[in-house]
Amino acid sequence: MTQSVALFDDRPFFEKAVAYGVLHGVLDQAQLDAIQTDAPKGMVQIARYFGSEYLRPELEKAKDRIVNMVSLTLQIQSGGDLLKAAEQLREHSFMSRSKAASDMLKALIVMPQNTHFGMNEQGGFSDKHILQLAKWSLCNLADYQAELAKRQQVAHVIDAAIWMADQLGLHADDLVEAGCDAEAVIRTALLAAATQHKEMPDWVTFQKIVATLRKPSATQNIKLAAPKNLPAEFKAAVAQVQQSVEADLPKILDAKLTPQKLFNQTPAFVGRYFWTEDALSEVDHFDRQTSAEWAKATGGHSDDSSLLTLFLCIASSSKGQTMLTEKTATSLIRKIRKSGVQPELAKVFIQTNAPIEHQEGYLAMWASFLDEALDTLQTDHDYKLHDALSLLKRECNVAD
Repeated sequence: MTQSVALFDDRPFFEKAVAYGVLHGVLDQAQLDAIQTDAPKGMVQIARYFGSEYLRPELEKAKDRIVNMVSLTLQIQSGGDLLKAAEQLREHSFMSRSKAASDMLKALIVMPQNTHFGMNEQGGFSDKHILQLAKWSLCNLADYQAELAKRQQVAHVIDAAIWMADQLGLHADDLVEAGCDAEAVIRTALLAAATQHKEMPDWVTFQKIVATLRKPSATQNIKLAAPKNLPAEFKAAVAQVQQSVEADLPKILDAKLTPQKLFNQTPAFVGRYFWTEDALSEVDHFDRQTSAEWAKATGGHSDDSSLLTLFLCIASSSKGQTMLTEKTATSLIRKIRKSGVQPELAKVFIQTNAPIEHQEGYLAMWASFLDEALDTLQTDHDYKLHDALSLLKRECNVAD
């Protein structure tokens, strides 16, 4: 049985390229002399950059760094082909191959590592990155390529989010200021596209998007798709995020979960989707909602007697009314004497539904009424209810 022995050559790729070039006549003595002249100069420069050129250990480390960086450049540019690597050394100076690697590593270091817009540094390479460059200047090709692939994937997600946000009228600076996840921006953009929205939604509009998706007519025909004009380099990143939206759809379409409960109170969904902060829009939406509820409860009445009648009904857990007959007023008093009054119920109703500009006045009016009326309404001494009924006729709306 014949066995073959594979020789393991652990020399730096630069040394292999030089040996190959000499053996095959690619490199002549003049080119070797140039390398021997440049290498010591480069070592001193690197030792000075990372520490001191006067310490032997620093110079030894600098030798390792410059050989490693030249090797990285040659491996990447030649694809591992020794002939092409030797030709690179013939056509370019030794120092230029070291600088090319330094530039590649600096570019790698400042690439984003996280898809969260608020967690990435802005700007290029600076002195604060020197320690990282010291580490990466000694890395091997496999480590560099793995890190580059990882960071490129992150960059594609970020750039895809910026592109999709721009299509919806939102600038990259707005995303940085918001400090959101790039995936969250893409998820919302996909939902906006599925519901024909042309702008990045605020919270109010985002709720409308969810409501549209939950309509029976829409639920069966939801089409999540990347924009047709999405640049090719972003398609893989968007497709991956699209899968996560499809996995979220069962919960998004669950009408039992309000958008507030799902997106702001469910841990797995908090920050998972993005909407712009528009305080004025949210206040306006709140005002419209409260105005509708308030108008329904008050029947359009705003006089003190009607409002106090309503508040008293709510506080006694009775049907909300702004006008009582003498019979219903009598029943209300009996209920109060049997079960008591919960003033907080009316207070919460006012705070939740009354127009903001009137809430303080209504709360003060309600508190004043309670101070004056509560003893009379609750006392057992007025067993015929004369005093209590007279009070309600005076302060509230009781039809004769």
